[in-house]
Amino acid sequence: MKIAFLGTGLMGQPMAVNLLQAGFQLTLWNRTRSKAEALIRSGADVADTPAQAIADADIIITMLENGPIVDQVLFNKELPVSFKQGCTVIDMSSVPPQLAKQHFARFKDIGVNYLDAPVSGGTVGAQQASLSIMAGGEKAVFENCQTIFSALGKATYIGPAGSGQLAKCANQAIVGITIGAVAEALLLAAEGGADPAAVREALLGGFASSRILELHGQRMIDREFNPGATSRVQLKDLRTILDTAQSEDLTLPLVQQTFDQYQELVDKGYEEVDHSGLLLQLEMLNDNRTLNDNPTTSPYDQPDHP
Repeated sequence: MKIAFLGTGLMGQPMAVNLLQAGFQLTLWNRTRSKAEALIRSGADVADTPAQAIADADIIITMLENGPIVDQVLFNKELPVSFKQGCTVIDMSSVPPQLAKQHFARFKDIGVNYLDAPVSGGTVGAQQASLSIMAGGEKAVFENCQTIFSALGKATYIGPAGSGQLAKCANQAIVGITIGAVAEALLLAAEGGADPAAVREALLGGFASSRILELHGQRMIDREFNPGATSRVQLKDLRTILDTAQSEDLTLPLVQQTFDQYQELVDKGYEEVDHSGLLLQLEMLNDNRTLNDNPTTSPYDQPDHP
């Protein structure tokens, strides 16, 4: 089975490593070629263009930043891609559900299988092959891809095309809102005179416990905002959620409020900080009062960081 893997960024690179370690034959493509070349020692081949990577592939996995990029890579009019008849495209990027449905229809017309299968778990989950994979498309195609999914994490079949992306929207709504809740709770505790680290430890044993409190709460306390997932991407996902909600005539006030805060954070130049860096926006909103009286040295500690 030949796999073309397109996109070896923060998430894609460790995912590709896990597939290589599972014994799959991979041809990689990445816009910045050097990121793909780093895996040559692990046994991967590297293509100059998506078309070269895809030409003989039985499986094409995309792990790209957004829907327009996925669309451009797979359906490039200037550098058209030729897909092997009966091959399967697995889009593991986060794209709008409606776009996933469109891609499913386009591929069906040319005899290519398609799954939208976005992931959750961040770089840690990608490295540990413990990603949560949410798949939409035809169930038989999903079942045929189990050996691939098992090398990356745990896959759940959600429903028809676009359903995987809807599940990812639900995931990102919970993640973004919960990051904001954790930031507000820890800052409230700190400003009242409590030790935020001790508060986090206590809450982990109670009903407020969550993966976000565990991992991102610690990032906030340590002021470790180097990205596992960037605020820019979180903002993009929240925009997708709001657009999808609008198409369904839904109002999601908590998502809207969280989006607004991430938008302010990004507008201030913090687009590349980890999405737990929403704490920085909260601190600036509160006259630069910080969670930690003695923050560790970090390029993101100061509100005037470019």
